[in-house]
Amino acid sequence: MNIQSAPFTFHKQKTIQALRYHFIQRKEIKVLLVFVNVFALFSAGMYYSHKISPFAFLISSLLWFLLMLSFWFFLPRLIFRKTKTFQDEFEVALTESTFTLKHTRAHKDWSLSEFFGWMETPHFLHLYFSERSFFLIPKDAFTESDITAIRAYLNKSLRNMR
Repeated sequence: MNIQSAPFTFHKQKTIQALRYHFIQRKEIKVLLVFVNVFALFSAGMYYSHKISPFAFLISSLLWFLLMLSFWFFLPRLIFRKTKTFQDEFEVALTESTFTLKHTRAHKDWSLSEFFGWMETPHFLHLYFSERSFFLIPKDAFTESDITAIRAYLNKSLRNMR
């Protein structure tokens, strides 16, 4: 297998959506979201049964709302704005044993054994170096048949993080 991408840049809205997928897949974020939602339901029940004041219910609802906003809007936008990688143009090459990232000034080769896992979202393939470190590859940089071949190869070679 020798697949070469077309040159690509990162589109802001698609990249922000991919970052959202990354955050929502994190175990600690899932646990936190479940905990906060259970707390919000408990708070609503306590308010309905007149055990807490409207002010306490308002505060707990506001905390829930701010947490959801931070994971869905603020955090992905902040990371997109601060990460210089999302402003550059790249090419990707994938062979049986290596993943190559090419930039106008340099290139870097990784053995596929250096990757922790992978995940697919609607517009990207996420290649993880560790649970927290990853690289996004836009699927529109490849043909549909190349994406199918890459998907099959990654399923065979790496752990699917979904």
